[in-house]
Amino acid sequence: MKALSTIVLLLLSNTFMTFAWYGHLKFKELKWFENLGLISIVLISWGIALFEYFFQVPANRIGFRENGGPFSLVELKVLQEVITLVVFVIFTTFFFKSESFRVNHLIGFGLLILAVYFIFKK
Repeated sequence: MKALSTIVLLLLSNTFMTFAWYGHLKFKELKWFENLGLISIVLISWGIALFEYFFQVPANRIGFRENGGPFSLVELKVLQEVITLVVFVIFTTFFFKSESFRVNHLIGFGLLILAVYFIFKK
C-alpha cells in the first residue's frame, strides 16, 4: 500500500511540476496571460509548483525505507525521474502538438526505464 501511495503522490507531484515548468509556455495563447511579464509568469509558476511540494514531500516520507516505506533513497529518486518522464511525454503529447518524439528520444527513454530495472535489481 505504501508503494502505491508513493507512486500516486509522485504522479500528482510531477503533474503540478510539469505544468509549473512548461505550462507557462502556452500562456501567450490565453487572452488573460498574453501580456504578462516574466516576473508574473515566474510567480504564477511558483504558485503552481507549491502544490508539487504538497505531494512530493509526503511521497518521499511515505516511500522512504527508513520511515517504514518500501524504497531506498536511490530507488525513490529513480522512480521519481521515470514518473517525471512519463508525465512529461503525456503533457507534451496533449499540449504541445508541434513537438514530436524521434527515435533517439525513445531510445533515451528506454535507457532510463532500463536504469530503473538495474536500480531495483536485488
